[in-house]
Amino acid sequence: MKAKAKKPKKIRMKTKKTFAKRCKVTGSGEVRVRHNYVSHFAANKTHKQKKHLAASTMMNKTDAKRDKQLLQG
Repeated sequence: MKAKAKKPKKIRMKTKKTFAKRCKVTGSGEVRVRHNYVSHFAANKTHKQKKHLAASTMMNKTDAKRDKQLLQG
């Protein structure tokens, strides 16, 4: 009886925890992130700017494709 050939182990990339804490993948597969430039120098920004920056946004599709690999854990 021949010995069964072992398959090579698939190497998985670990989840980048810092990125995972800052974003979320929606049900449709888009990556939801928070805006930059929210808290620093807030006195120089208008109320409207700060209100819009407080809401989260969807990541650009070109960036999302690359960043989903960081969440592959």
